[in-house]
Amino acid sequence: MGDFYQNGIITTLHNLANRPLPDLEAELQRFSRERPMGLILPSLYSELEGEALPAILEELKPASYLSEIVIGLDRADESQFRNALTFFGRLPQRHRVLWNEGPRLQALDKLLQEQDLAPRELGKGRNVWYCMGYTLASNRTESVALHDCDILTYERSMLARLIYPVAHPRFNYEFCKGYYARVADGKINGRVSRLLVTPLLRALKKVLGEMEYLDYMDSFRYPLAGEFSFRRDVLNDILIPSDWGLEIGVLSEMYRNYANNRLCQADIADVYDHKHQDLSEDDDQGGLSRMSIDISKALFRKLATRGVTFNTETFRSLKATYYRIALDFVETYHNDAVMNGLSLDVHGEEKAVELFAENVMKAGEAFLDRPMERPFIPSWSRVISAVPDILEQLHDAVEADHEEYGK
Repeated sequence: MGDFYQNGIITTLHNLANRPLPDLEAELQRFSRERPMGLILPSLYSELEGEALPAILEELKPASYLSEIVIGLDRADESQFRNALTFFGRLPQRHRVLWNEGPRLQALDKLLQEQDLAPRELGKGRNVWYCMGYTLASNRTESVALHDCDILTYERSMLARLIYPVAHPRFNYEFCKGYYARVADGKINGRVSRLLVTPLLRALKKVLGEMEYLDYMDSFRYPLAGEFSFRRDVLNDILIPSDWGLEIGVLSEMYRNYANNRLCQADIADVYDHKHQDLSEDDDQGGLSRMSIDISKALFRKLATRGVTFNTETFRSLKATYYRIALDFVETYHNDAVMNGLSLDVHGEEKAVELFAENVMKAGEAFLDRPMERPFIPSWSRVISAVPDILEQLHDAVEADHEEYGK
């Protein structure tokens, strides 16, 4: 059970009473008449064959307050897309699957590439971006939630608590970030958030001095959570990274575009577990190693847009400061685990900190070496300005795929 403490500068909506799910969903059903709701699911085809996604669909079936579910499907050939249409066909809600490798969406992507408006790399960010575009094109929802498809402990209450703040007609929130304790199977998980993001934010405060942006980012209890919800108008102007900096990028964009009192975070689960990434100590192009570099670069870029000047000496100081703070956190988490009867591998934690410290420097060097790098996917408002009928083309392509391959 959560407490009622408000930390930082973002409103925290706690789970104080374990409110029964039927009560929440009955309210959401009433809200849906005034503010229709949708869900975005960015998915790899391989997740259809895994343990998590089939169970997620079973949980979603009774969520009748959803007007539409938009699924982004990556890494699927034609036969796999046909299978996906059958797989998601069990959903009673209106749903559409975006076949991102299909000829129609590939042609659309090529059109945008010719105008330098398409996402530049494959990944979750690109998938989410096209799903956001289809949500705008469909124009069926006013409040939209997004969550991953690899959640092993998924319960429908997560979705209800996630979308409630932006669906309530008398709340003024434009955005809600989900949070939870990353505890499962007797262990504390969430290494990148615990051992990279939080200590890096604290180190940035020491090196650069206090600034509201850093206080804002440090207010989120789980900044790397892949679960968030938003009002439809957010989708027009948001700039998101196409790499592992997606979650940091989204939080930063909400800070840039909206007042803090329009943003919140909500406790959506007591237990949360999903597919774990390898540390990838010997390969900084994969696993948590690549993730830590992308996340660090995302923070440095956002700080640069706020007028912060970086140089090699800054990053050296930052690495040293981060390393000391992160090692102190290892002891803190170890003691927390012991008191709760959980296990925590101190040696493994310190190895992760050592790798992340190296990658803070690598991220800094990459930031300095490639000053002209454009890390963000263009906003949909810019794309619409360049190609006025792009949403109609996207909508028609998805509908044509369903008509042709769904038979």
